[in-house]
Amino acid sequence: MKLPNIKILEEHNKLLRMTSKEATFPLSNQELRLIDDMITYLTMSQIKETQQKYNLRAGWGLSAVQVGLLKRIFVIVEEVEPGSFKNYIVINPKILSHSEEKIYVGEGEGCLSVNRFTEGIVPRYARITVSAFDIDGNPYTLRVREDVAIAFQHEIDHLNGILFIDRIDKKNPFKGKDTMREI
Repeated sequence: MKLPNIKILEEHNKLLRMTSKEATFPLSNQELRLIDDMITYLTMSQIKETQQKYNLRAGWGLSAVQVGLLKRIFVIVEEVEPGSFKNYIVINPKILSHSEEKIYVGEGEGCLSVNRFTEGIVPRYARITVSAFDIDGNPYTLRVREDVAIAFQHEIDHLNGILFIDRIDKKNPFKGKDTMREI
């Protein structure tokens, strides 16, 4: 597996604060290549050997805006068992519904565009139902939960110009912790 030549934008880049535009079908060759590259990068970042070889931070998700394309596209790569990955390609997503229950990542949420430790919790819904399109423009609906739901919400935020650090209460970084479930 060869490391793709993509550059992940850092948090100070103004593009990350912009709202991404709807993708149109058929996707361009550039968009298709970018989706493949994001999936390859995320997969390699979760495999110990390639992570160490290329000095990669582990990541689950990337949105197109993080690699410089202002389109409503993101990918999630979930390791379902050691060495086995499930890829989600999500285009023009909309959250249709969500649970009342809120959760947060105990060790803190991270982001490939935020290269620093950030203390605090990011409240997220435990379950969400999303409508989106696949790579060929076919509509689908998907219900995701727990870690995958957090990843989806994190990436949808990117498409709306929001970073996870914006969701941490500046005055009280652990505000509401006792009303949510840690995962």
